[in-house]
Amino acid sequence: MRLMLLAATAALLFTLASETGWAYREYFTSEQKEQLAKVQTVLVETIALTDKGKIDATPLAEVATRRMSDLGYTVVTDPAKPHDVALKVKCEQRKTWEGTSTMGSDADLPDSPSRVWKGPACQLNYFLGGAKIKWQKEVRTDFEDAVAEAQKANAGDPGAYAMAELKKRLEQYDFPVLLAADWGQADHLLKLLDVQGTSQLRKLKIISLLGEMLADEALPRLREALKDKNLAGQAAVAMGNIGKESIPILIDMLKNSKDPELQAAAAKGMGQVGGLHGDPSIIPPLLEMLDAPGIDIRVQTEIAWSLGKLPDKRSVEPLFALDRKLQKIRQDPPDPLMKKLKEAVFWSIKQVYTEDQYS
Repeated sequence: MRLMLLAATAALLFTLASETGWAYREYFTSEQKEQLAKVQTVLVETIALTDKGKIDATPLAEVATRRMSDLGYTVVTDPAKPHDVALKVKCEQRKTWEGTSTMGSDADLPDSPSRVWKGPACQLNYFLGGAKIKWQKEVRTDFEDAVAEAQKANAGDPGAYAMAELKKRLEQYDFPVLLAADWGQADHLLKLLDVQGTSQLRKLKIISLLGEMLADEALPRLREALKDKNLAGQAAVAMGNIGKESIPILIDMLKNSKDPELQAAAAKGMGQVGGLHGDPSIIPPLLEMLDAPGIDIRVQTEIAWSLGKLPDKRSVEPLFALDRKLQKIRQDPPDPLMKKLKEAVFWSIKQVYTEDQYS
């Protein structure tokens, strides 16, 4: 069970790492940020389109309405009623492409709109003051041909079958949490952390998002999360995104924890907070642990990466010394963990050392 949780956590963290910075995109104006921070009433508009045309979207609307309500929002379905934002959910048996999607790493995320997918999909976006915001997500079925899949399952009408499967995807996909983060509403996320029954994976996602949002108000709750072995690693990383107040806690975790996973997370968090705030106080403890006796190779790797996040003359010789040591190690076949450590050391050396800088 622990291995399954760690595998799922790793996949989750990889996805979230690719989303860095999206929670507060620079395209928001100051006025829009203020409006989004006050969002309470959400208009949910849902449409369901099959090969036979438009069908009743009530089951899909029920899911979207219930899930937004569960996060503490007031939901209306009548456009004539007052609302702060409008959430649009368009579900189709054969998806039609709508405009452009995000660029760069965001475009490779599983929930990013796909240009090539033509099968059943729900596209989600929202409007603020009548203007469409550049937030666009997409959930898809496991199959592209609803007709063939419905026949295989003896499910009758392909369109109805596709909508039923998309309804399941909307039940699983955590769009309410992503929206709360995009709106900068850390209070909604913090409350959810304490709701009985919130799964560990959902808590991990929330903690990661709080870090992405640079939510200072989340620091006390993240300190509490450090006491939970299943949440401590991601809490340490999130704290590294938030503020310099986390540095003493992260240093203590790096030096005194007996769990390499937590030590690695602390090292990663130190690199993030040091790079974000330009705080050189992270350098001595990182160097102290860089090649300490018995240090786990995964911890070494995160320390090496973190040293490169904040270039400092003090890091140059220790990194070169470790690099010389690593170059003497020959393995056949190569150890993947050793390869990652060598890559981290090489990258950080390039960040902290230039000949003209030290000539």
